[in-house]
Amino acid sequence: MHNFLPFAYFQNQFIPFDDAKISIATHALHYGTAAFGGLRGIPNPENPKQILLFRLDRHCQRLSQSAKFLHYQLPADKIEGILIDFVKKNKPTVPIYIRPLVYSSGLGIAPRLHNIDKDFLVYGLEMGEYLASDGINCRISSWYRQEDRSFPLRGKITAAYITSALAKTEAVESGFDEAILMNSQGKVCEATGMNIFIVRNGQLITPGFEQDILEGITRHSIITIAQELNIPVKERAIDKTELFIADEVFLCGTAAKITPVKRIENYTLPESNPITDQLKEKLTAITLNQDPNYKDWVYPIDID
Repeated sequence: MHNFLPFAYFQNQFIPFDDAKISIATHALHYGTAAFGGLRGIPNPENPKQILLFRLDRHCQRLSQSAKFLHYQLPADKIEGILIDFVKKNKPTVPIYIRPLVYSSGLGIAPRLHNIDKDFLVYGLEMGEYLASDGINCRISSWYRQEDRSFPLRGKITAAYITSALAKTEAVESGFDEAILMNSQGKVCEATGMNIFIVRNGQLITPGFEQDILEGITRHSIITIAQELNIPVKERAIDKTELFIADEVFLCGTAAKITPVKRIENYTLPESNPITDQLKEKLTAITLNQDPNYKDWVYPIDID
């Protein structure tokens, strides 16, 4: 049961969440012609009348870029202003997840992007931990990640997430918590809604953009933090067998934050995760606005 925030932004205005309805003939519902973002908002532990948003500017930039794939010009600064007003309108007092969505709102039946109306909406819900913070078990999915030559993987396009849904359900129904997707070249790609990192011999390794991954904002943050902490970082292709012999494996994303992996298929990973723990501690401090070197990554919003 989800606890949705009381107000949504819909058709250029803030209205009660329960009143935000779309037609069953909406184009995006039938053809996946939509793109979304996701941000976490947390109460400032030092000021309960303030909500902290992590990397608001980057999230708005990515959604604006995603909208371009839909032939929709939605400036990042406009998205940012609406999201700020959304938080002020809802006045949350607990951790939340914010979901902005750009979509083809027209009622046509032809699969196209031209000559069809587009729109933008925002809603939110209360959210605690998305995955178990102490670690999860993963399987290698039988489903493969799409290729950039046939799908705009630089955007968070809704149609892409059918693969994630298939992989997630396959994993859970076979006794695992999460799935790891390979790309069409047989290399490690990402999880169902998260990027992936491994640690080998003290080096942090993650698939590069050429491996058909999403340009994750949390992923970029971790790479930046690791470099500051003098942890060597390498972006390269990862073979499946490297997962089984890695010293550490973790997933990362806005919802998942940093989630360690305890087991992959029938291979149990080491219980000690020193680099994962170090990065997780640092990222948590940053999101709580407690690290003076990363104040520009956190956007505080006064709600009173």
